[in-house]
Amino acid sequence: MTAFGNVFGMPVTLEHEYLIELIRNRPSLVTTLLNEVGVTVPSFDEARLSAADFTYCRPTEYRADSVVVLFRDNEPVRAVVLEVQRKYDEDKVWSWPVYMATLRAIQKCPVVLLVFCEDDKTAMDCKKPIHMGHPGWVLSPVVAATGDVPRVTDVQQALADPELAALSAIVHGDPTTAEGRRILSTFFQAGALRKEGLPGYSELVIMLQPTLDVTKFFKEYGMALPTVEDVLFHPFVRECVEFGEAKGQAKGEAKGEATAIVLFLEARGVQVTDEARTRIVECTDTDVLESWVRKAVTADSVEELFA
Repeated sequence: MTAFGNVFGMPVTLEHEYLIELIRNRPSLVTTLLNEVGVTVPSFDEARLSAADFTYCRPTEYRADSVVVLFRDNEPVRAVVLEVQRKYDEDKVWSWPVYMATLRAIQKCPVVLLVFCEDDKTAMDCKKPIHMGHPGWVLSPVVAATGDVPRVTDVQQALADPELAALSAIVHGDPTTAEGRRILSTFFQAGALRKEGLPGYSELVIMLQPTLDVTKFFKEYGMALPTVEDVLFHPFVRECVEFGEAKGQAKGEAKGEATAIVLFLEARGVQVTDEARTRIVECTDTDVLESWVRKAVTADSVEELFA
């Protein structure tokens, strides 16, 4: 399993948000995780995202990571509060019951709390029962760890369920093991075969696989490299890769684009000297950066980039 951390020098938001992004695109993914940890899910026709804000009578805001509501015949049959925990937060014993009680009152259906953890210790801590004080009222969070994520090694399954395939590649893909390479290969092969207009998540997998030599891996499996747009310009990645500048400011966007160029060159195996790195990341001319972005796709050296 890939180790999670401050990948490529990025803040932890990307590591925290990738599952939320996948569920945003396919809300029913939460039912796959629930089934994997033994929680029965009622039959449903549709899974919809719902508001993750829980208003309290006092000026305190409670916000879950994600909320999915399952519907049958257009009536809610189960609501799921999803929380992604990279480490145990003891304050959650107070906020999680608020999420569930409020959502239950809003949707008027049973509610389950699903906590996704990235390591076994955090999972064990999050499983601790929350005693509410009322006799017999104990909240036992449902916890899924990365080990509970199915390993997708069939291309047809990956094509049918790209979000699950992406999640599998992120948490189980490991270019140093046979199984991990098979999972990555399955994911990228399915991505190359997907129909135009359907979601692809190569940018997430590549950004969260710091040990993956993209150029070598794709050549070995006879696959075409993802386009520069796939890797650098997916809206979700651009939103998560914050490089210390105020969001939306031109200077911040230029800084992010320049840093992304360096990352992409290195992912392709192009050696970037300290001098070249400084020249790229200190550039604030968006026209120049745009030309470098296009050249980064095929350049075999930084000299070609600057030519």
